[in-house]
Amino acid sequence: MKYRPYGNTGLEISEIVFGAGAVGGIVIDADDDTRRASIRIALERGINWIDTAASYGQGRSEEALGWLLKEVSDDKQPYLSTKFSVDPTQGDIPGQIERSMHESLKRLDRDSVDVFQLHNRVSEERGWFPGSVALDDVLGTDGVAEGLERLVDQGLTRFIGFTATGERSALHKVIESERFHSAQVYYNLLNPSAGRAVPADWSSYDFGNLIDKCAAHGVAVMNIRVLAAGVIATDVRHGRESPVAPGGDVAADEARTKLIVEALGDSQGTRAQLAVRYALSNPNVSGVLVGMAELDHLEQALGAQELGPLPDDVLDAIHALVATDFGRLG
Repeated sequence: MKYRPYGNTGLEISEIVFGAGAVGGIVIDADDDTRRASIRIALERGINWIDTAASYGQGRSEEALGWLLKEVSDDKQPYLSTKFSVDPTQGDIPGQIERSMHESLKRLDRDSVDVFQLHNRVSEERGWFPGSVALDDVLGTDGVAEGLERLVDQGLTRFIGFTATGERSALHKVIESERFHSAQVYYNLLNPSAGRAVPADWSSYDFGNLIDKCAAHGVAVMNIRVLAAGVIATDVRHGRESPVAPGGDVAADEARTKLIVEALGDSQGTRAQLAVRYALSNPNVSGVLVGMAELDHLEQALGAQELGPLPDDVLDAIHALVATDFGRLG
């Protein structure tokens, strides 16, 4: 396993991050022996970060990690991040955050986490996307940033982060504020706009090279949805492929995946490994968060890390497709 700097925090994190979310669901839905095995294999192979959230399985992911990590020796304990959501219309955002923190810590059966992260999308104004919070809710007086900073002062979390899947202009402003240590960034083969320039009339959401903006401000990048909720990895649908990028469309993702597979085949490993290796090819990505439904998915992610970033000629072939918006622009 190789490790990369986690922004300006001083942490070094594994290139593969264990995603304990609902899309893969191994921590939530698998039997206890499989859950134990997934954690054991991940830690033995050098993964040193697990990411979860209060909403994953309505708290069941955190609850499972609470007992699973109790079975891990102190010297093998991974970094742990979890997430919360707020409803700004209810007021007292810092109070909501602190209550969420204590609820998560109770489920996790621990005294603190390494990173506590805003799970809402962020937009210039409330409601730009269902459940999104306004920029002022995040950076303003008695907002999210202030609430999180109080938790750092209390020793309940070491660092703070946010999910960078909202409105581009607002996301860039949050990063520029330098009040957050990390961002979870949507970036993959099908929509790499968070990591490079795309055509002016790009048909997917354009995140405006958020990753370079993060690098410029010392903000760590946790790459999420590297498999586009599984669309890249397989043609089998599990019903949880809901896009997180604004305007996302599963059918469009399937069409783009088909073009990539036709162009590259299995020359770079499985489809999932191609996707992970693409993300690892961006040096400003701190870690690639991979969710899994079974142990083979974990092995594929670990195998992709061992293969390393994609060769330049393969990247050129992918970016040639991007330059034409996957053939739409001719």
